[in-house]
Amino acid sequence: MTDRPVLTMLITLSMAAFIALSQYVHADTASASNQEIRTFAVENMSCPACPITVRKVMSRVDGVVNIEVDFKTKTATATYDPARATPQDIAAASTDVGFPATLIDTERSGE
Repeated sequence: MTDRPVLTMLITLSMAAFIALSQYVHADTASASNQEIRTFAVENMSCPACPITVRKVMSRVDGVVNIEVDFKTKTATATYDPARATPQDIAAASTDVGFPATLIDTERSGE
């Protein structure tokens, strides 16, 4: 059987890929448990394009994982790694481009 070495190699590569993926998923889950979520009031959003700018600048802060901006309520909710970013860093990013952001909840953490 000449296909046996190829089959063995494919099985070995598949197992290695599975192990690597399992470790990646575990690491991602561990870091997610260290994330915090904070909500900010955002001023000066006057058109539906404004949330795009707010989301973009807040997302650029190192450690920010996700930003959700609600134009109707004029709020932005940030999910971030507190070891790499602070609520002040996130608010400053928005404020610096003309959309002053103020932290409105101080006790909300990620799951």
